[in-house]
Amino acid sequence: MSAAAADTLAPAQACPARVPAGQEPREAPATWWQTEQPAELVLERTLALPFTAVSDANLRTRRRGLVKLLDWLQDQPGHTWQDRWLASGAEAAGREWTALPLQWLADRQRARNYDRIDLCCGMIPLLGGQAVRPTYRWLLRQRPSQLLAHVRTATDPDGFTRLTARYTQSGRAGANDCNNALNRVTWILTRKGGTIQDITIGDCVELQHAIGAHQANGHHGKHLFYALLAETGVFGPGAPARLKTLMLPGQLTPAAMVDRHSIACTPVRNLLVDYLTERAAEVDYTTLEDMARTLAGIFWRDLETHHPGINSLRLDLDTVTAWRERVAVIRDRHGIPVRPRDNAHTVYTWVRAFYQDLARWAADDPGRWGPWVAPCPVRDSDTGHRKARARRKAAMDQRTRTLLPALPTLVTAAEHQLKAAAARLARGRQAPAGTSFTTPEGQLLVRRRGASARILADDPATGRRRDLTVEEERAFWAWAIVEVLRHTGMRIEEALELTHHSFVAYRLPTTGEIVPMLQVAPSKLDQERLLLVSPELGEVLTAIIQRVRRGQPAMPAVSAYDTLERLWSAPMPFLFQRPVGPEDRAIPRNYVYTCLNDALAASGLTGPGDQPLHYTPHDFRRIFVTDALRSGLPPHIAARICGHQTVDTTLGYAAIYPEDVITHHRAFIARRRSLRPSEEYREPTTQEWRDFLDHFELRKVALGVCARDFGTPCVHEHACIRCPVLRPDPAQMPRLKEIHANLLDRLREAKEQGWLGEVAAIETSLTAAEQKLAAMRDLAARHTTVHLGMPDFRTTAGRLTPAREE
Repeated sequence: MSAAAADTLAPAQACPARVPAGQEPREAPATWWQTEQPAELVLERTLALPFTAVSDANLRTRRRGLVKLLDWLQDQPGHTWQDRWLASGAEAAGREWTALPLQWLADRQRARNYDRIDLCCGMIPLLGGQAVRPTYRWLLRQRPSQLLAHVRTATDPDGFTRLTARYTQSGRAGANDCNNALNRVTWILTRKGGTIQDITIGDCVELQHAIGAHQANGHHGKHLFYALLAETGVFGPGAPARLKTLMLPGQLTPAAMVDRHSIACTPVRNLLVDYLTERAAEVDYTTLEDMARTLAGIFWRDLETHHPGINSLRLDLDTVTAWRERVAVIRDRHGIPVRPRDNAHTVYTWVRAFYQDLARWAADDPGRWGPWVAPCPVRDSDTGHRKARARRKAAMDQRTRTLLPALPTLVTAAEHQLKAAAARLARGRQAPAGTSFTTPEGQLLVRRRGASARILADDPATGRRRDLTVEEERAFWAWAIVEVLRHTGMRIEEALELTHHSFVAYRLPTTGEIVPMLQVAPSKLDQERLLLVSPELGEVLTAIIQRVRRGQPAMPAVSAYDTLERLWSAPMPFLFQRPVGPEDRAIPRNYVYTCLNDALAASGLTGPGDQPLHYTPHDFRRIFVTDALRSGLPPHIAARICGHQTVDTTLGYAAIYPEDVITHHRAFIARRRSLRPSEEYREPTTQEWRDFLDHFELRKVALGVCARDFGTPCVHEHACIRCPVLRPDPAQMPRLKEIHANLLDRLREAKEQGWLGEVAAIETSLTAAEQKLAAMRDLAARHTTVHLGMPDFRTTAGRLTPAREE
């Protein structure tokens, strides 16, 4: 296959299913009128094109170079300039293509010292005049700064003017981003010809595949050119807003899932496709992929490999025994055992379900499923995994017991890292390029790159260059992720799906106070739930909203890609989003792990054996449940908050201290379950849930909020001034100052009257009041009241709880 064919066909074959109909990649024609012109007309026409204005000397250089290129190409085999270009070998030479015409000139005693410059300048009219159209392989290996800028002035200048105007109108910042986008459009026109209006979505996808194949840099996150083309109406209505929606893999059909395993027996292949199609309506995409991988790969393809010609589901004992032995271990591509298979019971479960489903469905449709009914090769005992589950539970409990005591240290470290990174970034922005500034870690030398907003600095101590902007961004999101997960106990996918619309206003029935709550979208069960936004969580969410807004009146609406389901969401104002280059993107799951790992590495936390501690997002959920149950929260209330269907699931997350407490608690539950079995698995009653919410009403006092746990009485007999559990409200500072002044008056009177017992009591209250005043001043200095921007649902039916009837 020729270089041109390989350049065009490989990307096109990778993306046709993802490109809308009518937007397929254009075929590069074999010939066109510009490439068929004789040398005299090519010379006259291309030199007359309106390239960027240059001096007379540069024009003479361009003419000399074009003449040399045409003379060289005329000596190559072919009927057109394109044929001669492909036959010359310049495509394979890449950036060193000038060595070929230089050698040709040297063989004819026409070589000069300035020939290389002449040839590079002569390529400008040759490309701008469409005499030749190199493949992407050649174009992407050239230095584009001057070449593409000249070509743009001669190739659809009006279209490029519209793209530049659209970039300016959109408010995007950064001249480099605009130039990169225009360069990509120029590559397409140089390769395919035509005008900007002729570009298709398939052309853009094809270019991105070529960039990924032929350029180490610039493949990821450089889709601005597609956005500009879509916004200027090049693709027409209904085009996807982002090129990334086409580049990332979508959901495979059951047939595609099965065909990945190259099953030889066509009837069995069709049976598996039909079976997975039937099950697709009952399970999610991730489960369907697991089923296809097990049945088509681990089960049937393995049987075909070791028993060629097999075509029936009725397996003899020797075949089943040999297959079970192979399933028990993981092997490398050479068939060498690597380790035991941990999820062998899952493989057995899918195979057994496959056989049982066929037998059950055959009763309703014997003509379709009946011929495939056969004895199941998997016993019921093979699918049990009680021992494995118990071992996993014990390991998770031990992990929770190790990580929970270190959580306060991690929280403090994440907060300190954020403050330090923000301070470094602020100092870096203020320092001129080329100057140094001092940090607690040492000196940093500021380096700025072009018009980019990123601040780069050289660290003499380590000899490496640091991106202060990226460090601050990762430190912020590490802090935000730790805070949100530890305060809510949400699953990571639920946290990443939080949007600005997740805030719900709940009105307390007795006081009428509006309490912010988070509406958590279900990730595993079809049950939405509400979480109370504590003051600490409110501060974190406020910081996230302020950062995402960046002074804008509304949060950007972005689409999120579900890597498990392989689906894109509708554009929504997600809380977890960040700017990447010229666009805003939802934060993916892998970025969460990156930020957490960076924070843990910087904190230096170690566990048993001085090994570094490793937190996963789900560890915070287990810690949340364990801490809630240890604090006295009833298990069925905790199950409701966590979104669990049963209390046993919630108790499975909890790692209670010590072991004898677990044993006695389970014995107590077993005894009570035998007496009142319905009480342990019931939903919380309306009164219980109201009592849980009323607890937060009782915590509201004149000077702030009482932070005592749910279900606990006031142990200080409502002496709130003296109580260390009181969380003072800075807004109540005038009231506390009046109380403080009154205590001074009472103290003066008690001393005058000689009431020594009263003096001691008043002095204790006075000391506590002064401590509360100091705490209020500290809170007022650290935090200012910021509106969360919570959507107003007061006019929406069902969003507000009606006032309680007296």
